Amino acid sequence: SWTRPPRARRNAPRRDEEPSWLRFEGRRGPNGGRAREAVKPSTMDNPSTPSAFMKPLPEVPATPPAKLTLNFYVPHNIEFDGAEVDQVQVPATSGDMGVLPGHVPTVVQMRPGVVAVTLNDKEVQKYFVSSGFAFVHADSTTDICAVEAVPVEQLDAEAVKKGLADYQAKLVNAKDDYEKASAQIGIEVCGAMNSALGN
Repeated sequence: SWTRPPRARRNAPRRDEEPSWLRFEGRRGPNGGRAREAVKPSTMDNPSTPSAFMKPLPEVPATPPAKLTLNFYVPHNIEFDGAEVDQVQVPATSGDMGVLPGHVPTVVQMRPGVVAVTLNDKEVQKYFVSSGFAFVHADSTTDICAVEAVPVEQLDAEAVKKGLADYQAKLVNAKDDYEKASAQIGIEVCGAMNSALGN
């Protein structure tokens, strides 16, 4: 029996033809085909970004200063404001990080742990922070923004141990993922405080 062949699409380019949306010049290419027209660069201005409207940044000193400038903020208080210190140790999520004058600029997220501020050879102040961020700038200035910060000496060791035991019991008896996650967070924070107290 005879079967009618399928109808070809109207205006469909043949295999040996280029699609109509390609632009060509009238000249021929090295292989005899038509050469594509070169793309012209855009004449539009680049969009403005917020950094274009910033005040000029202070110049970075050629040699690192002798002291590190520290700004340490919590929502309800300012622990350090432009203080000159020798060193700061930050509990980053990737591990403890020491910051000295001339440190490479970086931004780190903090985990529950101790921020140790070395004021001089004889004095170190330690704060337990729950979380936050630390910003190290090229001009040897460091900004620490913590959700909560408590001097380590003000932590109650017995209360911390009790809290750790309570959260461990809650983890064992957790009935759903929410209770399990809440207990795990408590264990992480109380465990870090317990370590900060040397237990």
